[in-house]
Amino acid sequence: MKKGYFTFVLHSHLPYVRKAGRWPHGEEMVHEALAETYIPLLNALNDLKDGGYQPKLNIGFTPILLEQIADSTVLEHFELYLLEEIEAIESDIKRFERGGQGHLHHLARFYHDWYSQILTSFQERYKRDVVGGFRRLQDSGNLNILTSAATHGYLPLLERDSNLYGQLKVGVLAHWRHFGRRPQGIWLPECGYRPAYYRSNKTSYYKPGIEEFLADFDLHYFFTDSHVIAGGQLVGKVAGDVIGPYGRPLERKLAVKIDTRQQARERTTARPYYVQATNVAVYGRDERTGLQVWSASQGYPGDPLYREFHRKDAVSGLQYWRVTGHNVDLGEKELYDPSLANSQALNHARHFVRIVGERLLAFHEQHSQPGIIVSAYDSELFGHWWFEGVVWLKEVLRLLETNAEIGLTTAEEYLDAYPPEEVISLPESSWGEGGQHWTWFNPQTEWMWPLIHNAEQMMEHLVSRYPQATEPLLSVLNQAGRELLLLESSDWPFLISTGQAAAYASARFQQHLARFNHLNMIAASGQMRPEDRRFLALVSELDNPFPDIDYRFFADREGERA
Repeated sequence: MKKGYFTFVLHSHLPYVRKAGRWPHGEEMVHEALAETYIPLLNALNDLKDGGYQPKLNIGFTPILLEQIADSTVLEHFELYLLEEIEAIESDIKRFERGGQGHLHHLARFYHDWYSQILTSFQERYKRDVVGGFRRLQDSGNLNILTSAATHGYLPLLERDSNLYGQLKVGVLAHWRHFGRRPQGIWLPECGYRPAYYRSNKTSYYKPGIEEFLADFDLHYFFTDSHVIAGGQLVGKVAGDVIGPYGRPLERKLAVKIDTRQQARERTTARPYYVQATNVAVYGRDERTGLQVWSASQGYPGDPLYREFHRKDAVSGLQYWRVTGHNVDLGEKELYDPSLANSQALNHARHFVRIVGERLLAFHEQHSQPGIIVSAYDSELFGHWWFEGVVWLKEVLRLLETNAEIGLTTAEEYLDAYPPEEVISLPESSWGEGGQHWTWFNPQTEWMWPLIHNAEQMMEHLVSRYPQATEPLLSVLNQAGRELLLLESSDWPFLISTGQAAAYASARFQQHLARFNHLNMIAASGQMRPEDRRFLALVSELDNPFPDIDYRFFADREGERA
């Protein structure tokens, strides 16, 4: 009998960048993640299985990412990307050899072997089918794969329930198509959560909490940040300045549903809870293990021996340097040593496992039952941002599988074995700054939300006007649904707020909005001119995800529930 359980939750997401340009803000985002994270992760898990181990973890793929890493055009471009990287490294090898730069020559040869292995894995081990590689690990019981909203739309700030429903509906269908089974759990975009409340307009009506939508799709659990679980009981109104759709603090009148089950007493992230008045469970991210990886001061990736992400060779763009120290200028970084870095990753894996064991054994001693640690991270941290991260993760999985007292599990397996005994109310929240909506709604991004909300209503009007459309209008309306989902992506306000790519994100948002408005105009006219057909063909080829979308998913749902 295990005294506690551990599970990784990896959240995989990138914005829609298919045919949207190249470096630094185009399709190469996906190519880099495939080369540095997704394929290395597949290799690590399959290598463990080949060694007689049975790793277990949760990984989520947003539907818009799935559509891209399964897309033939993206995969063709990815193969070209790998060949270009190998060609650049071969030039580096010759350059360093001519210059008598022995260690740089050694590093270039290391990268040549590394990228060649990724290319071979892609072509031969996974037969150019990366999604299929993850699906096979799912089918063998090693992976629990989570879904998400279609384009990672920030659900709490969507105005119309039709769009919240549409984001989830399209996401679930895409997951089912790629993985051959209905998803059991979901990673909510940005951990964004909205409780049930009463909306006051001309009349007051009920707006369901996000957990009620999840129940409709038979999704059994989701995840939230540590502070959301540890917070106090909700009473009456949302506490604090929750910045709402138009910049004013929201004072939503909460719809408190009666639930006779035991209310949460301790509010710990070491066990899941049912969310008030539903059988949908919520897991909280463990803060201690999260900080051990994410923290700039305490986190493993900042170790001096690990590869420096930000310094790149001026000719090839390869990363030949190590972190060296937090306060060391990029120009003063020392050369990287892969052997020393990998040894340090193994040391850090042992340290992490000790932390996990201490925390779970302490919980068991206090409560006389096995708790769970949910360590949640972005998948792209491992390999892409933290080059040695996949080595670390692989070793953590190996060590925990052979641990006598701590068991590896998935969120689904633990929920089946230890269903919640208490219910909890959650506040409106996210993982973002202040735990609320500011990261996606602030003075820099507030102009976007009235445009999103107007498009939501326009889509509802199209469904109402054309309840049973036939071709060619059907294709126009379905493409309008795609453009609506794409313009709702949380990536655009996020990239503006963080300053990472503000101009690019603004342009992409306006591009999808313009395409949506043009399609709406075509539909409203009731006729298809030759130029309209050409426009539809163009945008349908550029923005082609979600072949099973149905514009009627976006029918008006306001006030539907009692």
